[in-house]
Amino acid sequence: MTQTTGGLGSPPQEAVGFIGLGVMGRPMALNLARAGTPLVVWNRSPDGAAVLGAAGASVVSDVAAVFARARVVILMLADEAALDAVLGRGTPGFAALVAGHVLVSMGSNAPGYSRDLATDILAAGGRYVEAPVSGSRKPAEAGELVCLIGGEPDTVAEVRPLLAPMCRETLACGPVGHALLMKLAVNLYLNTMLAGLAEAVHFADRHRLDLATFEAAIGAGPMASDVTRVKLPKLVARDFSVQAATADAFNSTRLIAAAARAAGLASPLLDLASALYGESVGLGNGRLDMVSVLAAIEARTEAIAAAPAAGREA
Repeated sequence: MTQTTGGLGSPPQEAVGFIGLGVMGRPMALNLARAGTPLVVWNRSPDGAAVLGAAGASVVSDVAAVFARARVVILMLADEAALDAVLGRGTPGFAALVAGHVLVSMGSNAPGYSRDLATDILAAGGRYVEAPVSGSRKPAEAGELVCLIGGEPDTVAEVRPLLAPMCRETLACGPVGHALLMKLAVNLYLNTMLAGLAEAVHFADRHRLDLATFEAAIGAGPMASDVTRVKLPKLVARDFSVQAATADAFNSTRLIAAAARAAGLASPLLDLASALYGESVGLGNGRLDMVSVLAAIEARTEAIAAAPAAGREA
Protein backbone atom coordinates (compact mmCIF):
# COMPACT_ATOMS: atom_id res chain seq x y z
CA MET A 1 0.00 0.00 0.00
CA THR A 2 1.26 3.47 -0.91
CA GLN A 3 2.15 6.03 1.76
CA THR A 4 3.23 9.62 1.28
CA THR A 5 5.25 11.71 3.68
CA GLY A 6 3.26 14.26 5.66
CA GLY A 7 4.53 17.56 7.05
CA LEU A 8 7.68 17.88 9.18
CA GLY A 9 7.40 15.51 12.13
CA SER A 10 4.05 14.11 11.00
CA PRO A 11 3.47 10.43 10.17
CA PRO A 12 3.18 9.42 6.52
CA GLN A 13 -0.32 9.54 5.04
CA GLU A 14 -1.80 6.38 3.62
CA ALA A 15 -3.09 6.60 0.07
CA VAL A 16 -6.86 6.42 -0.39
CA GLY A 17 -8.47 4.93 -3.47
CA PHE A 18 -11.37 6.65 -5.26
CA ILE A 19 -13.38 4.96 -8.01
CA GLY A 20 -16.19 6.74 -9.86
CA LEU A 21 -15.59 10.31 -11.08
CA GLY A 22 -18.98 11.34 -12.41
CA VAL A 23 -21.11 14.40 -11.66
CA MET A 24 -20.80 13.84 -7.91
CA GLY A 25 -17.65 11.77 -7.62
CA ARG A 26 -15.36 14.19 -9.42
CA PRO A 27 -15.88 17.21 -7.12
CA MET A 28 -15.84 14.92 -4.07
CA ALA A 29 -12.48 13.48 -5.07
CA LEU A 30 -11.15 16.95 -5.90
CA ASN A 31 -11.98 18.14 -2.39
CA LEU A 32 -10.03 15.20 -0.97
CA ALA A 33 -7.05 15.98 -3.20
CA ARG A 34 -7.12 19.69 -2.34
CA ALA A 35 -7.20 18.79 1.36
CA GLY A 36 -3.93 16.91 0.92
CA THR A 37 -5.29 13.36 0.86
CA PRO A 38 -3.01 11.24 -1.34
CA LEU A 39 -5.40 9.73 -3.87
CA VAL A 40 -5.24 6.85 -6.31
CA VAL A 41 -8.13 7.20 -8.77
CA TRP A 42 -9.77 5.28 -11.58
CA ASN A 43 -12.80 6.01 -13.71
CA ARG A 44 -14.48 3.96 -16.42
CA SER A 45 -14.19 6.98 -18.72
CA PRO A 46 -10.53 8.12 -18.77
CA ASP A 47 -11.57 11.71 -19.48
CA GLY A 48 -13.21 11.91 -16.06
CA ALA A 49 -9.88 11.35 -14.30
CA ALA A 50 -7.81 14.02 -16.07
CA VAL A 51 -8.78 16.84 -13.71
CA LEU A 52 -7.80 14.66 -10.73
CA GLY A 53 -4.39 14.06 -12.24
CA ALA A 54 -3.96 17.82 -12.57
CA ALA A 55 -4.87 18.14 -8.88
CA GLY A 56 -2.11 15.75 -7.86
CA ALA A 57 -3.92 12.41 -7.69
CA SER A 58 -2.35 9.29 -9.14
CA VAL A 59 -4.48 8.17 -12.09
CA VAL A 60 -4.21 4.43 -12.74
CA SER A 61 -5.33 2.30 -15.65
CA ASP A 62 -7.49 -0.29 -13.89
CA VAL A 63 -9.35 -1.16 -10.71
CA ALA A 64 -6.72 -3.65 -9.55
CA ALA A 65 -4.10 -0.90 -9.47
CA VAL A 66 -6.28 1.14 -7.10
CA PHE A 67 -6.59 -1.79 -4.68
CA ALA A 68 -2.89 -2.58 -4.98
CA ARG A 69 -1.94 0.91 -3.80
CA ALA A 70 -4.74 1.81 -1.34
CA ARG A 71 -6.14 -0.06 1.66
CA VAL A 72 -9.24 2.18 1.94
CA VAL A 73 -11.17 2.50 -1.32
CA ILE A 74 -14.09 4.91 -1.81
CA LEU A 75 -16.65 3.95 -4.45
CA MET A 76 -19.00 6.56 -5.94
CA LEU A 77 -20.74 4.53 -8.64
CA ALA A 78 -24.06 4.94 -10.39
CA ASP A 79 -25.85 1.78 -9.30
CA GLU A 80 -25.61 -1.79 -8.08
CA ALA A 81 -24.70 -3.20 -11.49
CA ALA A 82 -21.76 -0.79 -11.74
CA LEU A 83 -20.56 -1.74 -8.25
CA ASP A 84 -20.74 -5.46 -9.00
CA ALA A 85 -18.97 -5.01 -12.32
CA VAL A 86 -16.16 -2.86 -10.91
CA LEU A 87 -15.55 -5.25 -7.99
CA GLY A 88 -15.91 -8.39 -10.08
CA ARG A 89 -18.51 -9.62 -7.64
CA GLY A 90 -19.56 -13.18 -8.43
CA THR A 91 -16.21 -13.96 -10.05
CA PRO A 92 -13.12 -15.66 -8.56
CA GLY A 93 -11.29 -12.33 -8.61
CA PHE A 94 -13.65 -10.63 -6.14
CA ALA A 95 -12.21 -12.13 -2.95
CA ALA A 96 -8.62 -11.50 -3.99
CA LEU A 97 -9.46 -7.87 -4.81
CA VAL A 98 -11.26 -6.89 -1.60
CA ALA A 99 -9.37 -8.97 1.01
CA GLY A 100 -7.61 -6.75 3.53
CA HIS A 101 -9.36 -3.60 2.28
CA VAL A 102 -11.96 -1.22 3.66
CA LEU A 103 -14.59 -0.40 1.02
CA VAL A 104 -16.66 2.76 1.41
CA SER A 105 -19.68 2.90 -0.89
CA MET A 106 -21.01 6.47 -1.15
CA GLY A 107 -23.64 5.91 -3.86
CA SER A 108 -27.34 5.24 -3.36
CA ASN A 109 -28.35 1.60 -3.52
CA ALA A 110 -31.02 -0.66 -2.08
CA PRO A 111 -30.45 -1.39 1.63
CA GLY A 112 -30.81 -5.13 1.06
CA TYR A 113 -28.18 -5.06 -1.67
CA SER A 114 -25.81 -3.19 0.63
CA ARG A 115 -26.26 -5.76 3.40
CA ASP A 116 -25.56 -8.61 0.97
CA LEU A 117 -22.47 -6.83 -0.37
CA ALA A 118 -21.20 -6.29 3.18
CA THR A 119 -21.63 -10.01 3.88
CA ASP A 120 -19.68 -10.96 0.77
CA ILE A 121 -16.86 -8.52 1.52
CA LEU A 122 -16.58 -9.71 5.12
CA ALA A 123 -16.47 -13.35 3.96
CA ALA A 124 -13.62 -12.42 1.60
CA GLY A 125 -11.59 -10.86 4.42
CA GLY A 126 -12.46 -7.21 3.83
CA ARG A 127 -14.53 -4.61 5.65
CA TYR A 128 -17.33 -2.38 4.39
CA VAL A 129 -19.28 0.73 5.28
CA GLU A 130 -22.07 2.43 3.38
CA ALA A 131 -21.84 6.21 3.32
CA PRO A 132 -24.49 7.69 0.98
CA VAL A 133 -24.52 11.45 0.74
CA SER A 134 -27.34 13.97 0.68
CA GLY A 135 -26.80 16.83 -1.73
CA SER A 136 -26.20 17.52 -5.41
CA ARG A 137 -23.33 18.83 -7.53
CA LYS A 138 -23.04 22.30 -5.97
CA PRO A 139 -22.81 21.04 -2.36
CA ALA A 140 -20.37 18.41 -3.62
CA GLU A 141 -18.19 21.14 -5.14
CA ALA A 142 -18.34 23.16 -1.91
CA GLY A 143 -17.59 20.20 0.37
CA GLU A 144 -21.01 20.71 1.95
CA LEU A 145 -22.54 17.26 1.55
CA VAL A 146 -24.25 15.50 4.43
CA CYS A 147 -23.00 11.94 4.82
CA LEU A 148 -25.08 9.17 6.35
CA ILE A 149 -22.80 6.35 7.43
CA GLY A 150 -23.58 2.79 8.46
CA GLY A 151 -21.42 -0.14 9.44
CA GLU A 152 -19.46 -1.71 12.27
CA PRO A 153 -18.59 0.99 14.82
CA ASP A 154 -14.80 0.46 14.64
CA THR A 155 -14.79 0.69 10.84
CA VAL A 156 -17.08 3.73 10.88
CA ALA A 157 -14.73 5.44 13.36
CA GLU A 158 -11.76 4.70 11.11
CA VAL A 159 -13.40 5.98 7.93
CA ARG A 160 -15.21 9.01 9.29
CA PRO A 161 -12.23 11.45 9.40
CA LEU A 162 -11.43 10.69 5.75
CA LEU A 163 -14.83 12.03 4.70
CA ALA A 164 -14.45 15.47 6.32
CA PRO A 165 -13.12 17.30 3.21
CA MET A 166 -16.22 16.20 1.28
CA CYS A 167 -18.91 16.54 3.95
CA ARG A 168 -19.88 19.27 6.37
CA GLU A 169 -21.54 16.67 8.58
CA THR A 170 -21.36 12.91 8.92
CA LEU A 171 -24.20 11.22 10.80
CA ALA A 172 -23.83 7.68 12.14
CA CYS A 173 -27.00 5.73 11.39
CA GLY A 174 -26.25 2.29 12.84
CA PRO A 175 -25.53 -0.98 11.02
CA VAL A 176 -25.21 -1.48 7.27
CA GLY A 177 -28.59 -0.90 5.64
CA HIS A 178 -29.72 1.82 8.04
CA ALA A 179 -27.73 4.63 6.41
CA LEU A 180 -29.29 3.83 3.05
CA LEU A 181 -32.75 3.64 4.60
CA MET A 182 -32.11 7.07 6.12
CA LYS A 183 -31.03 8.34 2.69
CA LEU A 184 -34.25 6.99 1.18
CA ALA A 185 -36.30 8.78 3.86
CA VAL A 186 -34.46 12.04 3.12
CA ASN A 187 -34.92 11.55 -0.62
CA LEU A 188 -38.63 10.86 -0.22
CA TYR A 189 -38.96 14.37 1.17
CA LEU A 190 -36.63 15.88 -1.44
CA ASN A 191 -38.25 14.22 -4.47
CA THR A 192 -41.82 15.05 -3.47
CA MET A 193 -40.81 18.57 -2.39
CA LEU A 194 -39.16 19.32 -5.72
CA ALA A 195 -42.09 17.93 -7.71
CA GLY A 196 -44.39 20.18 -5.67
CA LEU A 197 -42.13 23.18 -6.27
CA ALA A 198 -42.14 22.49 -10.02
CA GLU A 199 -45.94 22.25 -10.00
CA ALA A 200 -46.17 25.56 -8.14
CA VAL A 201 -43.95 27.24 -10.75
CA HIS A 202 -46.12 25.77 -13.50
CA PHE A 203 -49.28 27.03 -11.77
CA ALA A 204 -47.85 30.54 -11.38
CA ASP A 205 -46.53 30.64 -14.92
CA ARG A 206 -49.78 29.50 -16.56
CA HIS A 207 -51.66 32.15 -14.56
CA ARG A 208 -49.24 34.73 -16.02
CA LEU A 209 -47.90 35.71 -12.60
CA ASP A 210 -44.54 37.41 -12.43
CA LEU A 211 -42.15 34.56 -11.65
CA ALA A 212 -39.54 36.83 -10.12
CA THR A 213 -42.15 37.95 -7.60
CA PHE A 214 -43.16 34.31 -7.00
CA GLU A 215 -39.50 33.47 -6.37
CA ALA A 216 -39.21 36.40 -3.95
CA ALA A 217 -42.37 35.31 -2.12
CA ILE A 218 -40.98 31.81 -1.59
CA GLY A 219 -37.59 33.19 -0.56
CA ALA A 220 -39.13 35.54 2.01
CA GLY A 221 -41.43 32.94 3.53
CA PRO A 222 -41.21 29.88 5.76
CA MET A 223 -40.68 27.45 2.82
CA ALA A 224 -37.32 28.99 1.88
CA SER A 225 -34.46 26.50 2.03
CA ASP A 226 -31.22 25.60 0.30
CA VAL A 227 -33.33 23.54 -2.12
CA THR A 228 -35.54 26.46 -3.10
CA ARG A 229 -32.57 28.81 -3.31
CA VAL A 230 -30.82 26.50 -5.77
CA LYS A 231 -33.66 24.83 -7.66
CA LEU A 232 -36.28 27.59 -7.91
CA PRO A 233 -34.11 29.88 -10.09
CA LYS A 234 -33.43 26.88 -12.35
CA LEU A 235 -37.17 26.19 -12.66
CA VAL A 236 -37.97 29.83 -13.40
CA ALA A 237 -35.21 30.05 -16.02
CA ARG A 238 -35.92 26.54 -17.37
CA ASP A 239 -32.26 25.80 -16.75
CA PHE A 240 -32.07 22.00 -16.89
CA SER A 241 -28.26 21.78 -16.74
CA VAL A 242 -27.49 18.88 -14.49
CA GLN A 243 -26.79 19.09 -10.78
CA ALA A 244 -28.74 15.96 -9.84
CA ALA A 245 -29.97 13.97 -12.84
CA THR A 246 -33.64 13.19 -13.47
CA ALA A 247 -32.81 9.53 -14.12
CA ASP A 248 -31.11 9.34 -10.73
CA ALA A 249 -34.12 10.96 -9.05
CA PHE A 250 -36.41 8.45 -10.78
CA ASN A 251 -34.21 5.57 -9.67
CA SER A 252 -34.27 6.96 -6.13
CA THR A 253 -38.08 7.02 -6.11
CA ARG A 254 -38.16 3.39 -7.23
CA LEU A 255 -35.76 2.37 -4.44
CA ILE A 256 -37.93 4.21 -1.92
CA ALA A 257 -41.11 2.61 -3.27
CA ALA A 258 -39.55 -0.86 -3.07
CA ALA A 259 -38.51 -0.27 0.55
CA ALA A 260 -41.99 1.02 1.36
CA ARG A 261 -43.68 -2.01 -0.20
CA ALA A 262 -41.32 -4.39 1.59
CA ALA A 263 -42.43 -2.85 4.89
CA GLY A 264 -46.13 -2.75 3.92
CA LEU A 265 -46.19 1.06 3.82
CA ALA A 266 -48.28 3.39 1.68
CA SER A 267 -46.34 6.11 -0.18
CA PRO A 268 -48.97 8.09 -2.12
CA LEU A 269 -47.01 11.32 -2.68
CA LEU A 270 -43.85 9.41 -3.55
CA ASP A 271 -45.73 7.27 -6.08
CA LEU A 272 -47.06 10.32 -7.92
CA ALA A 273 -43.65 12.01 -7.89
CA SER A 274 -42.10 8.81 -9.22
CA ALA A 275 -44.56 8.75 -12.11
CA LEU A 276 -43.66 12.35 -12.99
CA TYR A 277 -39.90 11.76 -12.90
CA GLY A 278 -40.43 8.66 -15.03
CA GLU A 279 -42.46 10.66 -17.54
CA SER A 280 -39.67 13.25 -17.74
CA VAL A 281 -37.14 10.49 -18.38
CA GLY A 282 -39.48 9.25 -21.13
CA LEU A 283 -39.37 12.72 -22.68
CA GLY A 284 -35.60 12.36 -23.05
CA ASN A 285 -34.59 14.29 -19.95
CA GLY A 286 -32.87 11.49 -18.04
CA ARG A 287 -29.42 13.12 -17.95
CA LEU A 288 -30.79 16.62 -17.38
CA ASP A 289 -31.37 18.04 -13.92
CA MET A 290 -34.26 16.70 -11.88
CA VAL A 291 -36.01 20.08 -12.23
CA SER A 292 -36.95 18.74 -15.67
CA VAL A 293 -39.88 17.14 -13.83
CA LEU A 294 -41.48 20.46 -14.82
CA ALA A 295 -41.59 19.19 -18.41
CA ALA A 296 -43.66 16.18 -17.34
CA ILE A 297 -46.16 18.43 -15.56
CA GLU A 298 -46.37 20.67 -18.62
CA ALA A 299 -46.98 17.62 -20.81
CA ARG A 300 -49.91 16.60 -18.60
CA THR A 301 -51.36 20.11 -18.97
CA GLU A 302 -51.01 19.92 -22.75
CA ALA A 303 -52.79 16.55 -22.72
CA ILE A 304 -55.71 18.11 -20.80
CA ALA A 305 -55.85 20.99 -23.28
CA ALA A 306 -55.82 18.62 -26.25
CA ALA A 307 -58.54 16.32 -24.90
CA PRO A 308 -61.55 18.67 -25.44
CA ALA A 309 -60.31 19.54 -28.93
CA ALA A 310 -60.05 15.86 -29.78
CA GLY A 311 -63.58 15.38 -28.49
CA ARG A 312 -64.96 18.18 -30.63
CA GLU A 313 -63.27 16.76 -33.72
CA ALA A 314 -64.80 13.36 -33.04
